[in-house]
Amino acid sequence: MENTQTTPSIAIYPGTFDPITNGHIDIINRALNLFDTVLVAVAINPGKTPLFTLTERIEMIREVFNEDTSRVRVESVSGLLVEYAVQQKAKAIIRGLRAVSDFDYEFQLALMNRKLEREVDTIFLMPGLRWIFISSSIIKDAARHGGDISDMVPPRVSEMLKRKFGL
Repeated sequence: MENTQTTPSIAIYPGTFDPITNGHIDIINRALNLFDTVLVAVAINPGKTPLFTLTERIEMIREVFNEDTSRVRVESVSGLLVEYAVQQKAKAIIRGLRAVSDFDYEFQLALMNRKLEREVDTIFLMPGLRWIFISSSIIKDAARHGGDISDMVPPRVSEMLKRKFGL
């Protein structure tokens, strides 16, 4: 008898997620329509100074997907992403595109990753139109100045931003 069991498909969605936004969540949910598991890889980037600690960023993401831990895993990652993808047996790297301006950099990155590891593909996903304009940087800037960002991030993230900025 033929074995019809298949290996679960895994995709990695890397980012700083400082903080996670509804746009990120939308991309993760879209990726879950294509893959069995999405591994959210929270980047340790020495070139950036995040507002939230690595632990805080991981906890915020886990809280959003707390009921779906079998399909969404959250881990920290440093070093070459494609090497991490191979270690995790991931088939793809998910990248979000908001605007044409994102494409040039993302395209170069995808080509470099492909050169380094031919077995891992990059898949570009666009968030829903209602999230296309937001980024973590824009969210932090608005929150820092007392803007209402409550409909652009999960409730816990909104609370944590207010606390960070003393609002």
